Amino acid sequence: MNKIYCPSLIEYKRRVARVVNIGGVPMGGDYPIRVQSMTTVDTMDTLGSVEQTLRMVEAGCEYVRITAPSVKEAQNLLAIKKELRARGCNVPLIADIHFTPNAAELAARIVEKVRVNPGNYADKKKFEEIDYTDASYAAEVERIRERFRPLVKICKEHGTAMRIGTNHGSLSDRILSRYGDTPLGMVESALEFLRLCEEENYYDVVLSMKASNTQVMVQAYRLLVQKLDEEGLQPYPLHLGVTEAGEAEDGRIKSAVGIGTLLEDGLGDTVRVSLTEAPEHEAPVARMLIDRYVGRAALAQPIKPLAGPEPIDPFQYHRRTTHEVLNFGGLNVPRVVADLSRLPQVEYADLRAAGHLYSPFLDKFQMSDLGADYIYTGEQPVPFMLPNGLKEVVNYTAWVDAGQRSHHYPVMTADRYIDEPTRHPELNFLMVSLDTLDANLLLHLRHDPSVVLVLSTTNAHAMPELRRAFFELVTNQITCPVIILRAYPEQPLAQTQLDAATDIGGLLIDGLGDGIVLGAELLAPRPAGEWPEAINQLNQLSFGILQAARTRMSKTEYISCPSCGRTLFDLQETTAMIRQRTDHLKGIKIGIMGCIVNGPGEMADADYGYVGVGKGKIALYRGQEVIKKAVPEERAVDELIELMREDGKWIEKEVVDEPVGV
Repeated sequence: MNKIYCPSLIEYKRRVARVVNIGGVPMGGDYPIRVQSMTTVDTMDTLGSVEQTLRMVEAGCEYVRITAPSVKEAQNLLAIKKELRARGCNVPLIADIHFTPNAAELAARIVEKVRVNPGNYADKKKFEEIDYTDASYAAEVERIRERFRPLVKICKEHGTAMRIGTNHGSLSDRILSRYGDTPLGMVESALEFLRLCEEENYYDVVLSMKASNTQVMVQAYRLLVQKLDEEGLQPYPLHLGVTEAGEAEDGRIKSAVGIGTLLEDGLGDTVRVSLTEAPEHEAPVARMLIDRYVGRAALAQPIKPLAGPEPIDPFQYHRRTTHEVLNFGGLNVPRVVADLSRLPQVEYADLRAAGHLYSPFLDKFQMSDLGADYIYTGEQPVPFMLPNGLKEVVNYTAWVDAGQRSHHYPVMTADRYIDEPTRHPELNFLMVSLDTLDANLLLHLRHDPSVVLVLSTTNAHAMPELRRAFFELVTNQITCPVIILRAYPEQPLAQTQLDAATDIGGLLIDGLGDGIVLGAELLAPRPAGEWPEAINQLNQLSFGILQAARTRMSKTEYISCPSCGRTLFDLQETTAMIRQRTDHLKGIKIGIMGCIVNGPGEMADADYGYVGVGKGKIALYRGQEVIKKAVPEERAVDELIELMREDGKWIEKEVVDEPVGV
């Protein structure tokens, strides 16, 4: 299998997709990357749906998706559309279909696009292992094709576009039996439907490969592009999204890790950011992700071409092989370095910015789950003993001047590294970029067991240049651990969250990187008293990126859907309530799903699930197994906690003293 999945690994070139016209708003080709979202109001609430759609359009949505779980909702799309048009709103509407082909066939005559999920459109998912022979498998595929064919013909007749949207969590038992719960299974699920579309000479198709796991999501999209090319199929436009991303900062970071990684390589023609918030909050985030690539090609500096094929597998996660240097590399989790160098002098209370809280009552430090592993203090080493486990990085001159203390580790430039014989016996940090990785430096690195590289770039096309530097190390069999350093000019924190999650998360997705440092030197000027909070935000962001890329789990993860007209409870309120009571459970993954459509499948790798199954009724899951059915909503969170307690996963939340500086 070839590894080609994008136009270029070193230049910003957008993949040229087939143009699909959706209600007069085309996507693909040279058209802008489009923004879309989905209503959360009950589809039978015509005026509520209209009002929400208008708010979404005002926020920047270019397409609006509305659920149609049955024929009655599909029919009501006509009333919604008429009212929108009467109000002068011509936004293209998309019907979201899951289990009901007859609803899809009706909706295709009304709206501009229908979305079908091949995992449950005339297929089934009962979490059963079925042993298919080749003949029985082929017969089942043919049965599904015949059920799908009428929709294709209706769409072709009415000029209606279609999205074939595979979800990682809703692959059919048939696909799972042959391909497993894999990116390849996701791709094949879509291709079965796509091949029939081409047989019918129907090409107004958009494809998506959504997952809550960002590694799986990125690998599936890449593999899809590779398979389309391999089979000689049309280069259909791609709808990008991380499903069930969650809320607030975590949801934005997770979306950026998945969506941004693909945008960096020129993939994607429309974006939907799925947040457990009001849908009008999604479009601005999508727009911030997309706008980063306006003018990217003109701003980018040339990157040294690859000498051979890509030296890693882009379709499967493998962490780059490294040797262990102190607690970097090897089997260690990626480390976080907090940059405190902008502080005039680090005090006890300032360590709170790095997640280490000093309690004057106990006269000791308490490390949070987001406690940095190292702090960088530049030319100003801390004047006191650091809490147990926290280590300090200082500039080389400061390290020498301070007497080469054992708990200080120096950071140096390439020139000093080669010329200066005095080094720490265990750990030395070396600042490098792609340009400094010449033959002489690579030779020194090959024989040094104590060095950790700090890799940075000034290129506007940052992630591909950093990746190219990693490729240089892999090709030359250099196994030094690498910290990824990124710093951004003065800009809002919300933009930095998305930019850093894209640049660093995109590398972590490919197994590249053994640590993060977000440089504070380019943070906007601010009063001295505001520096700790700004640094604290960057520290939290570092841990959020590692968690979103599935490389270091440091807090509870919530796989919560963005809500829609099928939702059976207030998702935002419920998610906040569950978070309040469980956010201390480090590494536990909890799925919070508004209905059974986004139930056990969508939260494919969650440890526990909270799923709406009726008005005021909740089903609780352990993994994909339902444990308690129809639990009254008012008792459901208590019952969820009791389930964790039975499994030995529940711990009581500690009450800690108010730390200094709060």
